[in-house]
Amino acid sequence: MAFDYKKEYKEFYMPKNKPEIVTVPPMNYLAVRGKGDPNEEDGEYKKAIELLYGIAYTIKMSKRSDHRIEGYFDYVVPPLEGFWWQDGIEGVDYAHKDAFSWISVIRLPDFVTKADFDWAVSEAEKKKKTDFSKVEFMTYDEGTCVQCMHIGPYDDEPVTVAKMDAYAETKGYINDINEKRMHHEIYLSDARKVSPDKLKTVIRHPIRRK
Repeated sequence: MAFDYKKEYKEFYMPKNKPEIVTVPPMNYLAVRGKGDPNEEDGEYKKAIELLYGIAYTIKMSKRSDHRIEGYFDYVVPPLEGFWWQDGIEGVDYAHKDAFSWISVIRLPDFVTKADFDWAVSEAEKKKKTDFSKVEFMTYDEGTCVQCMHIGPYDDEPVTVAKMDAYAETKGYINDINEKRMHHEIYLSDARKVSPDKLKTVIRHPIRRK
């Protein structure tokens, strides 16, 4: 049976719908950076997701190629994630989604090296006749965070974030979002197939001691 990161690391992907403190170790990701409204048809965000999955599945299916990745085991491609911010704005202004900057990511298994990533980009470009140069190999050390499962529309996230902030404060922490530590979302539902009121999204914020 394929290794499923959501099931094997429930503390990072399947939190309860009440806030909790978690320490996240460094992880490697496929990443694409961009700006703009994520809901825009044929916009930069949707194109970024296509690029990410193109490389993610090239790596997953490398077992059928001549390229052998040392330590490879069969796995389920981890869920789409995103780091979000708006320059000059405290928190998030959902009325101006065009002001978003983002890094869309998909976690890589630990056995994938930068060399394996480079091979996958080259292989995908040859097979799909598409430019994948926007995709990066990114390592991110998230550290101590507060997180919570948010159930419902993305625009209702401020309610969950307020609960997270209040909980963190009771534990002696304050929000530590800055240019290096960002608002983080993990998408456990396909927004194309699930009604907005049932969307499941992990929200994670960096924190530090008061």
